[in-house]
Amino acid sequence: MELKRVVVTGLGALTPIGNTLPEYWNSLVNGVSGAARITQFDPEKFKTQFACELKNFNIEDHLDRKEARKLDQFSQYAMVSTTEAMADSGIDLTKIDLDRSGVIWGSGIGGLKTFQDEVRDYYMGGEIPALILSLFLK
Repeated sequence: MELKRVVVTGLGALTPIGNTLPEYWNSLVNGVSGAARITQFDPEKFKTQFACELKNFNIEDHLDRKEARKLDQFSQYAMVSTTEAMADSGIDLTKIDLDRSGVIWGSGIGGLKTFQDEVRDYYMGGEIPALILSLFLK
């Protein structure tokens, strides 16, 4: 297999130490910690009560509220960070071959909140959503 060259043209960051690439880099070089008390749920019953969550992030700064409600947080984060990366690249999409372009996005884990919510709703008497059902029927 012949390896092909890849060019990184833009970066985006949505992290516990910065919600933009400049904020992230500044915090990184200054040794800022992203750890803080958990705010996404009540951690009182857990031994560990801190995590590295995003701070001061408001999806409505980036997406319409109705559109944002249709997406898991995981997908919202992907859209925001890749939009920043595309803007950072300065690429004019009308002047490039879109079949030879792409965005690579990475996450440690994602989409679990939607899965958890749907399983809880089913347990409470709801129907099994098609997405969740498809995971068990494979």
